[in-house]
Amino acid sequence: MKKIPRVMIAGTSSGCGKTTIVCGILSALKEMGVKAASAKCGPDYIDPMFHSQVFGIPSQNLDLFFCTTEQVNYLLSQNSKKSSITVMEGVMGFYDGMEMESTKASAYDLAKKTNTPVVLVVNAKGMVMSVLALIQGFLTFQKATPIKGIILNGVSRAVGEKLKRMIEERFPVKVYGIVPKMTSFTLASRHLGLVTPYERKNLEQEITKLGQQCLEWLDIKGLLELAETAPDVSQQMPKEWERYLAKTKEKNLRVGVAWDLAFCFYYKENLQILEKLGCELVYFSPLQDTQLPKKIDAVLIGGGYPELYAKQLSENKTMRQSIKKALQNGLPTLAECGGFMYLHEQMEDAKGDLYPMVGVIAGKTIRKDNLVRFGYAKLHAERENPYLAEGEEIKAHEFHYWDSENNGDSFRAVKPSGKRNWLCVHAQKNMIAGFPHFYYYSNLSFIVRFLKKCK
Repeated sequence: MKKIPRVMIAGTSSGCGKTTIVCGILSALKEMGVKAASAKCGPDYIDPMFHSQVFGIPSQNLDLFFCTTEQVNYLLSQNSKKSSITVMEGVMGFYDGMEMESTKASAYDLAKKTNTPVVLVVNAKGMVMSVLALIQGFLTFQKATPIKGIILNGVSRAVGEKLKRMIEERFPVKVYGIVPKMTSFTLASRHLGLVTPYERKNLEQEITKLGQQCLEWLDIKGLLELAETAPDVSQQMPKEWERYLAKTKEKNLRVGVAWDLAFCFYYKENLQILEKLGCELVYFSPLQDTQLPKKIDAVLIGGGYPELYAKQLSENKTMRQSIKKALQNGLPTLAECGGFMYLHEQMEDAKGDLYPMVGVIAGKTIRKDNLVRFGYAKLHAERENPYLAEGEEIKAHEFHYWDSENNGDSFRAVKPSGKRNWLCVHAQKNMIAGFPHFYYYSNLSFIVRFLKKCK
């Protein structure tokens, strides 16, 4: 067991300001010289990347659809090893889970199963007494709620101080801060979430200023004290993972990983597993480099925003030819979402223009008006393939506005409710490619078989 001070910053809803406040807290801790780690509830891979790149701290996903309670606690302990506090960010509204009628995989679910105290961000703009009714509802909706504190967002100091007094008199919670309406700082977003930190100029200076303001607005010392009340967490690796990792070591394998402005969406845990299994990760850029790295045994092309860089990707003909030739010669390749789009013959960009791509998957990818097949899914092998036995499954997540004329039919994706399913993914010979983002820990045999193919 290990002492891991931690606190979750959750919200009453999406858009209440929790992401900005988490960034402010992490910046304030950095200003104070406190070693922090962060974690994101749910499958969003952009926020952990944002925290890691902007603050230089370990950050990861903690997801109770992908993992069991034991597995999530182990991942939490590993991510927090060298930190004095872990700041978790909730997802959507505090009680919103992966299904409308359930709190499963919600921020509430994660807080309960990791025994993490919660501070709830309440956007109090335009409310006074109604704020009390809102807080009362959140505190009483579930028995033994882990909510221990409140941060009031979008209110003036004068109104906030009055609300603070009323809240603390009426409820067994502490108000840890009053944040005024912010006009000088906004986190830019686009269709898949936050704009990546690589794209935003002057971000470091803006984040530093936000942290300095949060030192004034928030009770950071009080949040550190609350984090210390969290009970110890087990560091023991789950036995099923330990067995796999102990018996499987594919030494000297070099895995090329596409990483640039177009491709940077990866689950950190997936890359860590590859390293635990003995792989050396070799990063390259389909935008900037002229060809694949030399002497690699496999290539990963993750998600990202290739539709924003379609012209540049297309104009880099030597890289496209390098990838196509390598795949045709048998190089094992795993491509997800944006990477899958890149492997098509053509890609439509955000303006509606078509550009030639790698060309190993027939057809083109095109923009849709709404999210396509959004959310969690269990992927069942429709038939025996080199990576999953027939009927075997791996868990995944989809989040994309583009669709393909040729989605593949190797797997059947089934929503957690079981009410919807669809065919997807090309899993053949040396290639796995499709829109779903796989979560390797949900079935380690999947990635082990891929590495055996590399061997």
